[in-house]
Order: sequence, then C-alpha cells, then structure tokens
Amino acid sequence: MIDEALSASSRGIRVLIVEDDIDQRELIYEAMRIHFADRRDTEIVCVGTGAECLAQQLCDFDIILLDYNLPDTSGIDLLEQITGMYDVPVVFVTGNNDIASAAEAIRRGAQDYVVKLGDYLFALPIVVEKNIRLHALKRENAHLQAELTTTLEEMQAKNVELEQSMHKLRTMAATDHLTGLSNRRVFAETLQRCYNEAVRYKLDLTCLMCDLDHFKIMNDTLGHQIGDKVLMATAEVIRSNLRSSDYAARYGGDEFVILLPHTSMNKAMSVSDRICRQIVPATGRHARTGTGITLSIGISSLTVDQPTSADAMVAMADRALYVAKDRGKNCIVVFSEIGAVSQSVPSQIVG
Repeated sequence: MIDEALSASSRGIRVLIVEDDIDQRELIYEAMRIHFADRRDTEIVCVGTGAECLAQQLCDFDIILLDYNLPDTSGIDLLEQITGMYDVPVVFVTGNNDIASAAEAIRRGAQDYVVKLGDYLFALPIVVEKNIRLHALKRENAHLQAELTTTLEEMQAKNVELEQSMHKLRTMAATDHLTGLSNRRVFAETLQRCYNEAVRYKLDLTCLMCDLDHFKIMNDTLGHQIGDKVLMATAEVIRSNLRSSDYAARYGGDEFVILLPHTSMNKAMSVSDRICRQIVPATGRHARTGTGITLSIGISSLTVDQPTSADAMVAMADRALYVAKDRGKNCIVVFSEIGAVSQSVPSQIVG
C-alpha cells in the first residue's frame, strides 16, 4: 500500500477555496499558487458560495479552505454537508477571531482553524500541507484499523472452526462410531473415576454387563447391515433409560456396559428389567423375526460385592453375565447370588 502521508509532500495537490470576498480569495489563491508552484499537476479552484462549493466534485480535492460566513449559507452548515458526504479535510480560513467559533468548528468536524490576521497568508500554505499529511495519515490508519479488524474477525472465525473441529475430534475419539455411546477406552477412565469417588465418599456404584442373545446367528443370517441396526436400536434403548449422571459404553461386539453411580442393587435391577423389556420390540423392527432379540445382564455392586478395584467390579458383572448366558439367556443375574438365585426376565418378553 502507498504511503499517502509521504507522497502528499511531493505530488501536486488540489485545493478548493470557498471565499465570498474577491480580494481575500485572490490573496489566498496567490499564496497557494506561489507555495506549490514547483509541484506539477497542482490545481487551485476558487468559488464564492456554498452552492458553488457543493457543485464541485469534492471527493477529488485534497483540502477545502472554507470561510466562516458565506452569502447563501453559514460555514458551519456547509461544513456539516461536506463532511457528511465526503472524506476530505476542511480548514476554516476566516476573519472571525472568536475562540467559541473556532471550538465549534473543530467540534463539528473542521480539521483546523486559521484567522485572517497579520501574516496569515505566509503560514496558510504550511497549514495546508500539514493538514493534508495528517488527513492522509488518519485515512491510512483507518484503513489499517479496518484491515486489522477484518483479520481479527477472520482469526476468531478460524478459532471457532478449529475449536469445533477439535470438539468433533475429541467426540469421535471418545465415542463408538456406530452406537454413539462411549467407547471402551473412555469407559475405562470413567469407571476408575466413579469407583474412586464411590470408595472415597462411601457411595454405592453398580455395574451392568449386557449382551444380546443369539446376535451372532442373526448377524450371520441377516447380514451386518441388519446387525448394525439392531446394535443402534439397543444403544438407543439403553440411552433412553439412563440418567444424565449414568454412563454407558459399547464394550465390544454386541456387548454393552453400564455404570450407575449412587444406585443401589434394587434400583439397578429395576433399570435392567426395563431395558430388557424394551429391547425386544426395539430390535424386532430390524431383526425380521417379529419378536426381536433378547438381552442377558450381569450386575455387580460396590456396596454388596465389595470389589477391591474398579476392574474387579467389572469382572464380577461379567461373571454374572456368563452365568446368565449359561442359564439359558434372557435373564438378569446378580453376582452376589451366583449359585443361589437368579432373576429370570418375565415370560412375556421372551423372544
């Protein structure tokens, strides 16, 4: 980008003089012409009224020298019209030697205020040069500020996109792609955290190991696409029966694991029973068997079974699930009752 502030000191300039007094207009014109005589393409235009001023292509001028009192309008009103439409510096050149008038002019948008006293004609060209450079600097700074704002906005947008991408990647890394439940790695971290919290604060924690019955046969017979739909339907049933504080994960294949913090064995049995009842109709829509697939569940409890570690609690639930499978599937088995009592799922949900 060309530095306007530096180039303004060497190139020709265009000056508009708005002065109703013919003698003063000629004096100001001569002062400008003599000072800028060595600059090629310098153009000085003189007008005597506000209407003549507004008839000019004001955007083509580098500076406007404006009288305070004009025959058809006040300099202040004309100033507001000019600055409201064009980005051009306006300098008052007036015989009105009044501090209040000068302050009002600057407040309304004038860039400078020169009083027609003494040797003002010698100083006026220097004032013109200074204000042209200042205005060029102001305009360049505004342009740079706009570029900076745009760059910052673009960076903010990129940061938002990056954060969204990172969130998506974190979600993908933590989620089973098929079911939308947590994956086994994230479950292991959650299990350890929940176990430590339950032990520390003497709270209950139950673990449910769930496995679809005869899933492999169905998957091999009907195909993997149907099998995937059954797995997704199972995950949705599990998800719909959990609280926001509960955790569910796809443990592998057709096996799911559920953690129920602050939950007693009786409540865990109730949740398990509800899931088992809903699995059959939910999977039946995809399994093409009319009755759907059943579920076997093994349950362990921190309070009842007192496992010595988080992994031990999962192993207890897995052992109870193995027994449920061995007892004919489609049932819920509690680890503490292995060898004594198992709770079978009511006959109306048997597939």
